[in-house]
Amino acid sequence: MTTGSSSTSSATADSGGISTFKGQDRALRADRLGTTGLLLSVLAATAPLMVVAGVMPTTFGVMGILGQPLLFVILGLVLALFSVGYAEMSRHVHNAGAFYAYISRGLGGTAGAGAAMVALVAYNALQVGIYGIFGFEVSGLFATYLDLEIAWWIPALLAALAVGALGWLKIDLNARVLGVLLVIEVALVVIFDVAAIADPAKEGLSLHAFNPDTLTGAGIGTALCFCVAAFLGFEQAPVYAEETSRPHVLVPRVMFLAIGGIAVFYTVSCWAYTVATGPSAVVGTAQEQSAGMLFFLTEDLIGETFTDVLHVLFVTGMFAAMLSFHNVVARYAFAMGREGLLPAAFGRTSGASGAPGTGSLLQTGVSVLAVAAFALTDDKPAGDPTAPVLHLFTWMGSLGALGVTALMAAASVSVIAFFVRRGAVAAQFWRLAASALSVLALLFIVVYTVKDFDVLIGAGPGSALAWILPSVILLALAAGVVQGLLLRSRAPERHARIGLGNEAFQLDKAAEETP
Repeated sequence: MTTGSSSTSSATADSGGISTFKGQDRALRADRLGTTGLLLSVLAATAPLMVVAGVMPTTFGVMGILGQPLLFVILGLVLALFSVGYAEMSRHVHNAGAFYAYISRGLGGTAGAGAAMVALVAYNALQVGIYGIFGFEVSGLFATYLDLEIAWWIPALLAALAVGALGWLKIDLNARVLGVLLVIEVALVVIFDVAAIADPAKEGLSLHAFNPDTLTGAGIGTALCFCVAAFLGFEQAPVYAEETSRPHVLVPRVMFLAIGGIAVFYTVSCWAYTVATGPSAVVGTAQEQSAGMLFFLTEDLIGETFTDVLHVLFVTGMFAAMLSFHNVVARYAFAMGREGLLPAAFGRTSGASGAPGTGSLLQTGVSVLAVAAFALTDDKPAGDPTAPVLHLFTWMGSLGALGVTALMAAASVSVIAFFVRRGAVAAQFWRLAASALSVLALLFIVVYTVKDFDVLIGAGPGSALAWILPSVILLALAAGVVQGLLLRSRAPERHARIGLGNEAFQLDKAAEETP
């Protein structure tokens, strides 16, 4: 079983042998992404403008956490620890199923089947949730600039169809679309950062927000959950491993570039908020302006025209995030279909594009049905954000963030198990130590997420939703584990393939061709 470097795999592929990620049967099209394309695809999912305009004011205002910039520094370090082991694992396993493939290799196929179902549910929830705030913002733009009232679900459904169409195209074309949108929105946030730092409030360029004393308060657990969700996307790099030329090099490189870039970008932008208003006033301003805080500040600092452009790019940034998460869900479905965890039709690519077309259709169908369900139960006026933002976006976003954070903790455990079983403890000691520390930190965040879930979703104390939504992750895990146990007892050869990806099919092909 080959799990070595890409140079070895490429050589065997060229000589007609077995390749772990370039096989022609049930394989994604290789050599589509380089470092830049992979980095842009990953960073687009983090939706930087949506985080700066939405997550940061919410954390300041609702949780009252003045030390949010320091929180991004701490979380950047935690996720860097996670990435040390995760990146090393990516050198040995090249599979579009990423999380569940790693967990399968470390903890076994049954655990991998459970992780696969959790990943499918969590990433679907993250992607679907963005349609709520997207639809509301687009309807707001129509009302503001065209004096036209449209229901939020109309642009949401149109966006779902557009994302689905792009999901059928070549991943390198998707990367170009994502890259253009990402670069523009990042540039606009940097302009705000520079303007805020160049024209600080009366307290000047204060670093008070980095004082550890500012991280006290009842809202710290919830703030951790919000800020971890802001980083989500960096962990997607291994999902595209089969579509790169040198996955053992590019995937780790992109993950560390993404973590470092995101942490610095968010820390500086969050600090810019405190400079623009003054540390003593940032919480009050956020409570007064809510999600409009960024636009309120840019209008004063830079002008109305820039703020209008920012509103439009806020929408395109969300579209980029939706497309990025769509691509990830489609590839998870492809990997699961290829290994018998979903019907075999999901494990085939479409035409010349080499994209996982059936998985793309599945994700589009889930998005349309979810938006339609929320639309049918929305009895509020067109301009009321309650249903799309406070329900669809908040509920699904919190659910998805919980699932992915739990998967990261499980993946860190599997990294340790993977190398221990191979007798590589001494050689990988510092990576295993980093993974162990990340397990503790990530489990702490998961516990706080569940504990404060009522706050995360805006439900009142004692609300049934506070346990119903987290239970969805547990149900997904249970369903996957049951499926894994059934496969182990009834089809052990299929169970043995969980997590092996295209490698398993190439081995089968070689066996069939042997006289």
